[in-house]
Amino acid sequence: MKEFLNFIAIFSMILGIFGTSCVAGKKYKTSQARVAILQRDSIAAQSQIKECSILVTNLKNEKSSLQIDKKLLQTDNKTLQTENELVQNDFDELSANSEMTIAEQEEQVKNLNNIIKAQKDVMNKLKNTISTALMNYNIDELYVYTKEGKVYVSLEEKLLFSSGSDVVNAKGKEALKSLVNVLKNTKDITVMVEGHTDDVPIKTAQFRDNWDLSTARATSILRIMSGDYGFDSNLITASGKGEFHPLKSNDTLEGKAANRRTEIILSPDLNELYGLLN
Repeated sequence: MKEFLNFIAIFSMILGIFGTSCVAGKKYKTSQARVAILQRDSIAAQSQIKECSILVTNLKNEKSSLQIDKKLLQTDNKTLQTENELVQNDFDELSANSEMTIAEQEEQVKNLNNIIKAQKDVMNKLKNTISTALMNYNIDELYVYTKEGKVYVSLEEKLLFSSGSDVVNAKGKEALKSLVNVLKNTKDITVMVEGHTDDVPIKTAQFRDNWDLSTARATSILRIMSGDYGFDSNLITASGKGEFHPLKSNDTLEGKAANRRTEIILSPDLNELYGLLN
């Protein structure tokens, strides 16, 4: 009986130890699980802290950029304000210095319109007078027209020159004489003589190219009008345009003939207009 009781006591001690071990094992596993959760939460928290740090840095950079933009905007506003003040000062100065009333300005505009109309009437009358003076010449020899307030007398090559020559023939001189007789009785005009050619190249001992030929022809006509027939040399100018200002296409014989021309351009004297404007 005593041995049985001892056995029971020892067995109870073993059960107690085993039970305590099981409880400790369960607590250990629970602790491990909690540690794992804490580690996971720690990693997540560190990631969030890192993201917050990046966000804070970006916000600081944006704040610095906004401060710079604000300073630039303030500078631009000051510059614009200064420019506006300068413009206003100029306007005020012009207004203060202006001696013309609205009525005076209206009168000036009226005078300008009257001068322009008078010049237009003069040029139309001049065109009709020249057409009458040159009526004995055919349309394929010369024709007179107006363009942009100017009178053009276009003389074909066959009326004035032989091919490749700058010597004006007798019939051409008669036409120029009739024209000068009209112009000498017309006041306040200037004359431009323009020589033109087709696009066929020329190269001779006398003329290097069409530019040379067209200029020489214009100069010959100028000399005849001023030297032979007494037109005022101060009112006449010559220039050569070569083949660069054709009237028609150079693809046909008719077009080439039309382009070989000399144009005498009559312009109104604008000094009166300029004087009124000033």
